[in-house]
Amino acid sequence: MHLPEFTAHQWALALLAAFCLGLAKGGFSGIGLFTILLMAEVLPARESTGVVLPLLICGDVLSVASFVRHTQWHHVWRTLPPAAVGVIAGYFLMQHIPDRIFRPVIGWIVLSMVILQAIHRLRPSILQNTPHSQWFGWIMGGWSGVTTMVANAAGPVMTLYLLSVNLPKFEFVGTGAWFFLVINIFKLPFSYSLGLINGGSLTFNSVLVPSVLLGVLVGRKLIGIIPQKLFELLLLLFAAAASLRLVWAS
Repeated sequence: MHLPEFTAHQWALALLAAFCLGLAKGGFSGIGLFTILLMAEVLPARESTGVVLPLLICGDVLSVASFVRHTQWHHVWRTLPPAAVGVIAGYFLMQHIPDRIFRPVIGWIVLSMVILQAIHRLRPSILQNTPHSQWFGWIMGGWSGVTTMVANAAGPVMTLYLLSVNLPKFEFVGTGAWFFLVINIFKLPFSYSLGLINGGSLTFNSVLVPSVLLGVLVGRKLIGIIPQKLFELLLLLFAAAASLRLVWAS
C-alpha cells in the first residue's frame, strides 16, 4: 500500500498528532484533543477518525501494561455496557452526517469536551456531590461511546466520571486505560464497516506509531517536571481555538 502524498507541512502535522496522542497516554490527558484536531487538518475529517483509532489502541496497550495492577474493574464494567450502546448509536449517526458538515461536527464535539474540562477546573466542587449511582455511570458511559465513535473524543467524559468517583492517581490512569483499550477494540469492526480503516490507513499508521511511542516516553518524563494542571489548561485553550476553526470551516 502507498503512503499519502503529503506535503512536508502535512507530514509534520501528522507526526505531531501522533506524538500528542502518546503524550496523552503518558499522563497528559488533556493534549489528546489536539490529536483529533490536527488529524482533521491533515485528512478529511471523517477519514481522520479511522486513522487515529489504531494509534489510540497502541497507546492504550502501553498504558495498560504500565498500570495493569491499579485497575478498578468495578468502574470498567459499570461503564462499558452503556459505552458499547453509545458506539453503536454513533456508528448509525456517522452514516447520516454529510461529509461537508463532518468537520464542524467534530469541532462542536471537541469544543463541548473542552467546556466540560474547563467547568471541572473552575468548579471542582460540582463533582464532589455526584452520587455513585448506576444511572450516572450509564449516562457517562453512553456519552463516552457516542463521542468516541464519532470523533475519538471521549477522554474528557471519562475523566469527569473517574474524577467524580474519587479514584487515586494510579487507579485513575489504570482504570481509564483498560476502559479505552476495550472500547477502542470494540470500535474496530464499525470503523472498518464504514471504510475508515483499510490497507492504506494502516500503512499510514505504521509510519506514525514510533511518534506515539516517543510521545508516551516523553510524557512520562515531563509529568514529573511540568505542573500538569498549568500544562493542560494551556492545551485546553489551544484546543478550544482549534475546534472553533473546525466549527466555522466551510
